[in-house]
Parts: sequence; C-alpha cells; structure tokens
Amino acid sequence: MSQDVVGEPAAIPRRSWPRRLLRFGFLAVALGFGAYAVAGQWDAVVAGFARLSWPALTGSLVAVVAALLGAMLTWRTLLADLGSPLPARPAAKVFFVGQLGKYIPGTVWPMLAQMEMGRELGVPRTRSAAAFFLMMPIQLATGLLVTLVTLGWDRYGWLLLFLPLLVVLLEPKVVNGVIGFALRKLKREPLERPLTRRGMLTALGWALAGWVSYGVHLYLIAPQGGLLFAVGAFAMSWCLGILTFVVPAGAGVREVAMVAVLAPQLDQGAAIAVALSSRIVIIVGDLICAGLAGIAARRDSV
Repeated sequence: MSQDVVGEPAAIPRRSWPRRLLRFGFLAVALGFGAYAVAGQWDAVVAGFARLSWPALTGSLVAVVAALLGAMLTWRTLLADLGSPLPARPAAKVFFVGQLGKYIPGTVWPMLAQMEMGRELGVPRTRSAAAFFLMMPIQLATGLLVTLVTLGWDRYGWLLLFLPLLVVLLEPKVVNGVIGFALRKLKREPLERPLTRRGMLTALGWALAGWVSYGVHLYLIAPQGGLLFAVGAFAMSWCLGILTFVVPAGAGVREVAMVAVLAPQLDQGAAIAVALSSRIVIIVGDLICAGLAGIAARRDSV
C-alpha cells in the first residue's frame, strides 16, 4: 500500500492576521447586508415563511439529502479512479463528516478532515487532497452548464466565458499534469494511478444528478417558476456563492444571488424567505448525513 513520504500528521496552515480579518470582515459585511435586507422586508419575509408548508419543507430536505449523496458519490468515484476505492459507509463518513468543515472560515478544513479520516482507511493524503480539489471544477462546470440549459442562453450566455477554461481543467491529461506538478513541488510521491476519462465522466454524471436533486429541493419551497427554473436558479446561486470562497459555505452571497435570480417569479420578501429556508434545509441535511454516516460506520466497526 502506498504511503506518503512524510509520515507526520499534516500541519494546519497558518494564516496571517490580515487575511483572517479580511475573511471575517467580508462575512460580517455579507451578514450585515443580509440582516438589513430582512429587516427592511420583515412583513413580506414573515408572510413568505407563512406560505411554506411542513410537507414541502420535509420533501425539500429529502431532496437535499439526495443531492448530498450525489456529491459524495462524485467524490467517491474520483477517489476510486485514483486508486483508493472505499466501501459506501466508510466513504460516506469521511465525506459527510469532513464536509462540516466548510462552515468554518477558510477553505482547507474539509480537506484536512478528509485527509486524516481517509488515512485511517489506508487512503494516502495525496489522493484525498486530489479528490477534494477536483470536486470544485467538476461542480462549477456542471453547475454553469445546468444554468445555461435551464435559465436560457440570452440572459446567462456570458457564463460561456468560463466553460472553456473549466473544460480544459477537467481534461484528465491536464488534471494529471497539474497534480503531478504540484506533488513534485511539494516533494511528494506521484499518484500511482492517473485519473481516467471514464472516471471523470462518471463523476460528472453524479454531479449532474446532484443538481437535479437540488433543483427539486428549491422547487418544493418555490414552485412558481417550475422545476427547470428551480434547478437553474439554485445552480446559479450556488456557483456564485462558491466562487466567493472567502466566506464559509458562501454564506450570504448564495442567498443574495438566489433572491436576485428568483426576482422574476417572487416578490423580494418571499424570495428572501425562500433563500433563508433553503440555507436552513441544507444545513440540516448536512448534519443528518454526517450523523447517519457516522452511526452506520461505527456499527460496521463493532
């Protein structure tokens, strides 16, 4: 079994105080504007929440869990293609528990958690890191594609500017070259198995399935524009939120983008209520998936 060159636990990177202040400052500003928008539309927001039903929210939560499973299978496919296939339950524990780190300011915490938990299962840190970093371009590329197909080329055709770059970055030959270069710079052993085109296409398929589930989640709490519109609206807001990586899990940014995208279908107060409900449902979904995966993995180890 392959091992990393350096056997000591991965060090947590130190961040300078100016960068930390920037991250927390941006988060404070985003949440501050969000609170101001909610306060200014308070009556409409309350009315928007009142229109939501528990059956709709429950169905939305089920759809979110399905979307999160799609993300886990995307990651698990990449890890298996790189040479570390994991059984479903241990893979779910590593992915879902590690993903809780996205709510901490900074971008490295989910990766560090997945690296350490994966190492206990025999997964070299380099493979865990490679699978983690490949998730973002895969989700961005499929998210932008979904946005174009569902919301229309006339309004969002400018997103085509990003697709050529993402397509190049998703070409396995390019991916393997970039990973190899990074590992050489870090003085680590190269990956034993390069990423294949079949593995990449399978991962892209799971990512697309995840977007459909996220669209169902939004449709159940905001059905006014139809299912296709809901799929595109969520994909668009998610992509804008994840590109703003200085805040944890795109907090605030995704909600602002979602309110803007929902504007043709809902008044501002109702759109704010939908965006906040979506955020709450996704947080609950993250917690449920992490809890169930941890319990299932523990039972396997007993």
